[in-house]
Amino acid sequence: MKENKYYTIYHQLAEKIENGEMEAGSLLPSEHILAEQFGASRETIRKALNLLSQNGYIQKIRGKGSVVLDVKKFDFPVSGLVSFREIAESSGKPWRTNVHELVLIRPDDALARQLKISGKEEVWQVVRSREIDHENIILDKDYIRKKFVPSITRDICEISLYQYFEKTLGLVISFAKKEITVEKATEEDYKYLDLGEYNHVVVVRNHVYLDDASLLQYTESRHRLDKFRFVDFARREHR
Repeated sequence: MKENKYYTIYHQLAEKIENGEMEAGSLLPSEHILAEQFGASRETIRKALNLLSQNGYIQKIRGKGSVVLDVKKFDFPVSGLVSFREIAESSGKPWRTNVHELVLIRPDDALARQLKISGKEEVWQVVRSREIDHENIILDKDYIRKKFVPSITRDICEISLYQYFEKTLGLVISFAKKEITVEKATEEDYKYLDLGEYNHVVVVRNHVYLDDASLLQYTESRHRLDKFRFVDFARREHR
């Protein structure tokens, strides 16, 4: 019964945090007060709080208490290869991709260096803003080698490039190299993103490779600061 009790308390508190009844940055009531509210022992409350902490709802701070964390951010895996569509669909919120540019170009020197190609090779340039819950929060600028992708349509860009690459073209995407920085917003960011009070963006530069180590795509993905948390899993090696 005690195990069921702390799970029940955990779910009730998690629901209050998710629906905004307990705001990000606020403090949870003390263990003593929570024990009185739920008619439970301090040990049961402690177990519920530990579960909240493990699942990213609160941060325990010594001498202060349990601080409610912002759970409205979308998890963006640092080391994984995940498409926007996969992230958006997992959020359960309405989403849409807006295609602003789809053109075939010959790269300038800087882009040719990023793609490790000559300036004579043709490249698809795709500029898209990503909308979740009616806010444009990502600006994606993709550069894809025509050598591997002979044609692309706007419909494909709106649905999923990765789905088209893998399911239709049969390309095997193997790994990516990423660089993450925080940079001042550009005119293009202000044009396509709902930045509000923010004047910086998180920029993820991504080089995507096929299974034969050929470089397929270079992407510059520009994220609104408050909407994402970049997550990874690391295991310490014991020597």
